[in-house]
Amino acid sequence: MYAVFMNGGKQYKVKIGQILRLEKINHKIGKIIEFNTILLVKKNKEIFLGQPILKNTVIQACIYKHGREKKIHIIKFNRRKHYKKKQGHRQNYTSIKITNINLFKE
Repeated sequence: MYAVFMNGGKQYKVKIGQILRLEKINHKIGKIIEFNTILLVKKNKEIFLGQPILKNTVIQACIYKHGREKKIHIIKFNRRKHYKKKQGHRQNYTSIKITNINLFKE
């Protein structure tokens, strides 16, 4: 069984027990969160497809850890113009563990 859901403008394919990195979510570690914008669920050989999202379907996840990605370097450079600009960026993330996929929750 797997599901495709949307969070922060991105789509993620997940299974139960999978650990996934998302953009920062402002909740404490250990808190259970729910995602309601599920686009697709595949259970055994059946595929449930939302138009655009599935109603009464919820993915539950537990917040596993917060952190920051590795630094990326942004360099802007124009030759012969005496112009060079260097910048760095570290993106915050939240790791979650998928605990349950409730299909057609009442």
